[in-house]
Amino acid sequence: MDPSVFLVEAKIEETHWWFVQRRRLFADLIRKAKIPLDAEVVDVGTGTGANLRLLRQMGFTGVTGIDPSEEAARWCAEKGLGTVRTGDLCALPLPDASVDLVLATDVIEHVAEDGRAVAEIRRVLRPGGTALITVPAFPSLWGLQDVKSHHFRRYRMAPLVRLLESAGLVIEQRFHFNYLLFAPIYVARQVIDLLDVKLGSENEVNNPVVNRLLNLVFRLDVTTAPLLRPPFGVSILALVHRPRESELRKEPS
Repeated sequence: MDPSVFLVEAKIEETHWWFVQRRRLFADLIRKAKIPLDAEVVDVGTGTGANLRLLRQMGFTGVTGIDPSEEAARWCAEKGLGTVRTGDLCALPLPDASVDLVLATDVIEHVAEDGRAVAEIRRVLRPGGTALITVPAFPSLWGLQDVKSHHFRRYRMAPLVRLLESAGLVIEQRFHFNYLLFAPIYVARQVIDLLDVKLGSENEVNNPVVNRLLNLVFRLDVTTAPLLRPPFGVSILALVHRPRESELRKEPS
């Protein structure tokens, strides 16, 4: 990512509406998956520590952060969110079948060979282990944030499902979220592009009043999205697991 994105996110991730309610969504799914608090957990692509903050708040004790950027590791250390190891998503510095929970949120779009990245997630998961994966959705939403974040792509649901299943992962849940703000975000990105607005990150477009309002809207969004499974949204979430031996032995139906 551009240094400007790290700088903005490091300052705002604790209170910004998008990070706050996204953590709420993740926490709810992790609790429902009944992941024990002493599980081995890896946050891949830690950035400036949004997920590390979540995992600490939830009480997880065996957490490892991995990010290719030394700058990300520095930000997380400065905020007291734990140690982050430098590593490549396509060659994770972890043994086979050693992890109970992987968080890879808004990460695989940064990788040229996303199939290799997903295969690595499967490799490090124990049989039965869970991965929570999010990606940006809809190529038509491509904008400044994708450029600044060095994205290779945005996803549609069907190709993402094929990618995950081809890596040998079993999909438990999949849905779009941030659907209530889909139209405003689409319009805003067109305006930013048309007017060539100079921003370090789209997350700079915020103030306390807007933050409170969007916090309420996004809270409603992440509460209803897993139930309604809307056909569109700014992001896609997939909760998957590595199949257990008993699942692999089952005859195809």
